[in-house]
Amino acid sequence: MTTISIPLNNELNEYVDEQVRLGKASSKAELIRRAIVKFKEDDFIHTILKAKQEIKEGKALEGNLDDLAKGF
Repeated sequence: MTTISIPLNNELNEYVDEQVRLGKASSKAELIRRAIVKFKEDDFIHTILKAKQEIKEGKALEGNLDDLAKGF
């Protein structure tokens, strides 16, 4: 596992602290990890929707669907 250090402005830091206080995450680290996973899922969905639009427009798609599915 890798550890990263990121600066947060006061607003974001207070939000993270509040979410932990409310019990929505057990720690700041957990909340940040969950946010990254959510970002990754959203990016994957965006990729699928973009491909769907390209199919609709008749554009050829490239790549391996098995590799794409591994990302999700």
